[in-house]
Amino acid sequence: MDGPALAALLTGLALAVAVAGTIVPVLPGSVLGILALLEWALFGGSGAGGWIVFAIGTTFFAAGMAASYVLTGRRLAARQVPGRSVVVATAAAVVGLFAVPVVGLFVGFAAGLLGSEWARTRDFRAASSSSLAALKALGLGRLVEFACAAVAVTVWVIGAWTYFSNR
Repeated sequence: MDGPALAALLTGLALAVAVAGTIVPVLPGSVLGILALLEWALFGGSGAGGWIVFAIGTTFFAAGMAASYVLTGRRLAARQVPGRSVVVATAAAVVGLFAVPVVGLFVGFAAGLLGSEWARTRDFRAASSSSLAALKALGLGRLVEFACAAVAVTVWVIGAWTYFSNR
């Protein structure tokens, strides 16, 4: 296997993990995708085309991360969900990950968020309403980041296909 083919294989694997990481918070996400595209630009042998793919893909990965943070932050602020509740939910998600493999991460996050909001508001209805709004906001942010990551990977696939078909 020559250098560009090995670089393409490693880049493809890293990009697959990066796209999965935009949904599953335990895996590295968009930052890994940017690093994978940089690896392709440096070692893929595609010259200027690799740098163009890197620039366009990085733009999509960065836009996805930014949109995720902005959308989530605005929605949480609109529902007056404090950052403390998200931190408690994240800690509960880590505990849930070890207590119940795979689904424990999501169940722990939701339970931790509900528990923190219930302790804060002392009203179960208000806590469940704000927790559901927070979960929707976080889900929307993840979905937007996933979509942008998928577009960035598509740009790389087109760039790699073009490179290898003209070689």
